[in-house]
This record gives sequence, structure tokens and C-alpha cells, in this order.
Amino acid sequence: MNKLRKIFTLDSLIVPLVAIVLGLLVGAIVMLFGGYNPIEAYDALIQRVVGKPYDLGETIRQITPLIFTGLAVAFAFRSGMFNIGADGQVLMGMTTASVVALSLEGVPSIVTVPLAAIAGGLAGGLWAGIAGFLKAKRGINEVITTIMLNWIALYFSNYIIRNFFLLKGQNRSENIEASASFSLLSQLFGGARLHWGTIVALVAALFFYIYLWKTKHGYEMRAVGFNKHAAEYAGMSVGKNVVKAMFISGVFAGLAGTFEVLGVFHYQSIFAASPGYGFDGISVALLGMNHPLGVVLASILYGSLTYGSAGMSFAVGVPPELIKIIIGSIIFFIAAQGIVRFILKPFYLKRKKEKVQ
Repeated sequence: MNKLRKIFTLDSLIVPLVAIVLGLLVGAIVMLFGGYNPIEAYDALIQRVVGKPYDLGETIRQITPLIFTGLAVAFAFRSGMFNIGADGQVLMGMTTASVVALSLEGVPSIVTVPLAAIAGGLAGGLWAGIAGFLKAKRGINEVITTIMLNWIALYFSNYIIRNFFLLKGQNRSENIEASASFSLLSQLFGGARLHWGTIVALVAALFFYIYLWKTKHGYEMRAVGFNKHAAEYAGMSVGKNVVKAMFISGVFAGLAGTFEVLGVFHYQSIFAASPGYGFDGISVALLGMNHPLGVVLASILYGSLTYGSAGMSFAVGVPPELIKIIIGSIIFFIAAQGIVRFILKPFYLKRKKEKVQ
């Protein structure tokens, strides 16, 4: 119980909840100005998310990569790094998993799928590790290198698929037959594209918490993140922890791409532009305040709003872009916590007066 109290403090729980409410209110005001009924719109959004088993399953499917990329960004941030390259790491995980699965065509799926998943995660980790190595050895800012690596990953992935695994006449790879066995409770949710990656994502969030807060290595990473000079003075290897943090962060992002290929699409597309998974992960990490539990909850919110926006569009005619306004407003209020605390200040003062009396 005491541990839960430490996690759910007033700042870590009430501030994000108020920020969410304020974001929804901003969305409602925008809808009113646009001539839409916000109550009907939000009702349509909820019905789209939980109205049918299929929609609920697809919502969970939408949430899964957000957990991975949110964890990737949050893990790096907790270690004092800004991983802006989760999108490239997703692509590298996706491509590596596709290459392994397609190269092992004919091998039993019980062997192919785990190998492809492990390879995809490692590829994402190694890709992020490049930025970590350059930061540790040459002092090159990881924001610059990760952004550049995003573009390299995009063109490299497209090159591999286009030249070696392209399905004739299509803008995508051949089908990954082995990944069909990766589905999870699909029939129970009306044929939704649920897969084992959701379970792995929750295990990854648990690993995040245990590793950073319950192990010596995690303590060193957080120490480097708080103050690298103090950590170095205490005898910790700053460079080693920087590379390790980026590698683990990249593994999370690589797994996001891996499970999208193996669990959802069963092939890899040739992308004209960045798919955006990693950049959504930045929003999720901010919403979750860089805590693994917060990331999971923020992913549920973000994924539900994103998938439910189609319901608002079809049922009420509200443009789906409005959801981006709502999410942006929520992030704004979380980032500008002084505004939220100012709104909550009268309630805090009232509680203090009641306690004194």
C-alpha cells in the first residue's frame, strides 16, 4: 500500500487527470465553434472503442506499439538521454524481423517467430546504440544523431524490401506466413488483429520498473541521468551507461516494429515517409511522465482517442484531426503543470483549512 502511495502522489496522479479533463474541455469548445455537439461526439468515440468486441480488440492492437515506443523514449529520458530516433529503431526492428522471417520460410513457426522477434528487438537496440556510442565517445548530441538515423533507417529499410523481398506488382514485401501463428484471442474479439506483442509490452513495462528502480545497474543509469558529473565522481562509467541506456531504449522501439509486422500486417510496406510510431511515443512518454505505469496508462488514452476518432468522424462528422488538438492540449497542460496547479490551488487550500480545523 505504501508503495502505491509513493507512485500515486498528488502530482503524479491528480495533475495528469486534470490535464486530461482540460484537454477534453478544449476539444469540446473547438467542436462547439465548429457546430458539432461535443456530447454526441465523445459518446460516438466511446462506442467506437468499446461498443463491439472487434473494436475493443483493435483498440488494444492500437495501444500496443505505443507502449513500446513510449517506454523507449521514457527509458532514455530517465537515463539522461533524448531518444528522438524511436521511429528509425521501429523501422529497423520491423525490417530485421521481416528479413529473418522471410529468409526462414518453411521452417516451423515456433522457431521462426521467436527468432524474428529477438532479431528485431536487437536490431532496434543496436541502431539506438550507434547514437549512444557517438554520444559517449565523441560527445555528439544524441538528438542530432537519432534524427539523422531515422532517415537512414527509412531509406535502408525501403532498399532492403524493394531489392530482395518485394512482392511482384505490390509496394510491399511478400507475406510472412509464419507470423499467422502470432495471433492472440483473435476469435474472441471478432477477428481483431490481437497478438502476443501486447503481453510482451506489459512485461517490458514491468522490466522497465524493476531494472531502473530495483537493480544496481538501473540506479547507475538514473544517477547518470540526474547528474553525470556526480555519477562519474562516484566511480560510475558514464559512457558505458549512456550506450547501455540507448541500447535498451532501442530494443523497446525495435520490438514495436517487430510485432507490427509479425502480429498485425504479416508483411512490410515500403514507406514513402516516416510511419510516425516513434514520434507518437514521445507524446506518450510525456503524458506518462516517463514512468512505466504512466506510459501504459497514457498509451491506453492515446490509443483509445486515436482509434475512437473514426467513430466521431463517421457518426457525428467531426474531423479526426480534432483528436490531435485534444491530445496536444492534454500534453500542453501536462507540460505546463504550473497552470494545472494554479487551477487546483483553491482546492488544496480548502483541504488544508479543513485539516487545521
